[in-house]
Amino acid sequence: MGPIGPVMSDLSSSRPTWAEINLANLVHNYRVMKEHLGEGVAIMPALKADAYGHGAVECARSLENEGAAWFGVALPEEGLALRRSGIKTAVLCLGGFWEGQEDILVEHRLTPVIFRLDLLERLNLAARSARVIVDYHLKVDTGMGRLGVPHADLRSFLDHARAFENTRLDGVMTHLASADLSERREFTERQIGLFEEALGVVRSGGHEPRWIHMANTAGAHAYRDSHGNLVRLGGSLYGLWRDVTDRTREPLKWRPVMALHTRIGLLKSVPSGTPLGYGSTFVTRRESRIATLPIGYEDGLSRALSNRGHVVVRGHIAPIVGRVSMDLTLIDVTDVPGADVGDKAVVIGEDGSSQITAEEVAGQIGSLSYEVTCGISERVPRMYIR
Repeated sequence: MGPIGPVMSDLSSSRPTWAEINLANLVHNYRVMKEHLGEGVAIMPALKADAYGHGAVECARSLENEGAAWFGVALPEEGLALRRSGIKTAVLCLGGFWEGQEDILVEHRLTPVIFRLDLLERLNLAARSARVIVDYHLKVDTGMGRLGVPHADLRSFLDHARAFENTRLDGVMTHLASADLSERREFTERQIGLFEEALGVVRSGGHEPRWIHMANTAGAHAYRDSHGNLVRLGGSLYGLWRDVTDRTREPLKWRPVMALHTRIGLLKSVPSGTPLGYGSTFVTRRESRIATLPIGYEDGLSRALSNRGHVVVRGHIAPIVGRVSMDLTLIDVTDVPGADVGDKAVVIGEDGSSQITAEEVAGQIGSLSYEVTCGISERVPRMYIR
C-alpha cells in the first residue's frame, strides 16, 4: 500500500491534526536490532497494515537503503503497491494468497507463504505458464494454531509437493505464539524444538531452503536460538515494545517512530455543574477551562478514551472529558497555565518532561500498541521526518 493518508510537508492549509513519522528513529531501531542479532542473521521488516500505520512505502524506502533483506506484507495487494512504488527488495506475502492471485505473484516477483497444497498447485500452474521457477516459503504450525501445515502432516505435504516442478521450497518458517510471556517459556521452547524437527524433515526430503525463520520481535529479543538466519521484525522497528516483548528482559535502545498531534481549536470557560459532550457523561465540579480538539474516533482516537484518556498541552497533562466523538474531543486545561487556542496537544509522543506512549493508550482501552498505531485513520496526514 502507499502511504496511509496524505503525505504532508506543510499543514498551513489543513486541519491541524497530524501524525509525525520519524524515519531517523526507524533506521536507528533497525540498526539496534541488527547489532543485537549479530552476523549471519538478516532482517525482514514487517510492512503489513501499511507498516503498522506508519506508511509502508516511505518506511520501505528508508529500510531498503539500510539493506533490509526482505519485506513482509500480509497480502499480495500490499506487495504490489510496494513494487509499483519502485521497491526492489524481496517481498514475502505472510498471509499467503487467494485463488486467482497467483499470476500477480509471478509477474511481480512476490514470494508467497504456502500452507495449502491446492494453492501450491495454482502457483505451480502460473509459474509453468510463465516458464519460470517460483520460490515459496513453507509455513509449519508448531503451536500458534492459525496458518501453517500441521507438524504431524508435514511429511505427507512434502510428498505431494514434489509433483510441482515449477516451484521451489526456498524458505521454512513458523510463528512463535508467546515469546513475549516469560511464564510461557516452556511452550516457546517446545515450539522452537518442533520447528527444528520440521526443518530436519524438510531437509531429509531433499529440499535445501535458504531462509530459516521463526522469530518475531519478541523472539528476536529473548530467544537467541529462535533467530535462524532471518527474523521478522515489526514492533521493535516502530519503537513499540512495552506490551509486545518479555518485560523480564532488558529492553534495547528503541525509539518511538510515530507521534500524534492536534491543536486547540476552541477554548471556553464554563461554570461548575456544566455537562459536556454526548450523553452529558462528564459534569464539571469547578469553574473550568475546556478546550475543543479537532480529532475524534474517526481519526483513531478511541471512543474508549472517553473520560479516561489524556493529552499533553504545554508539558502538562490534560484529561479528556466527556465522550470522544467522531471528529471532536474535549479536554480540561484548567490546570495548564497559559493554555490558548492554537496550542499543540500531544496525543501520542513527548512534550517537555511529559510523555504518552502508544502502549499507555492501548492499556487504557484494553488493547495493544499495534492496534493503536494501525488505527490512525487515512484522513490523518503523515509528516515524515528524516
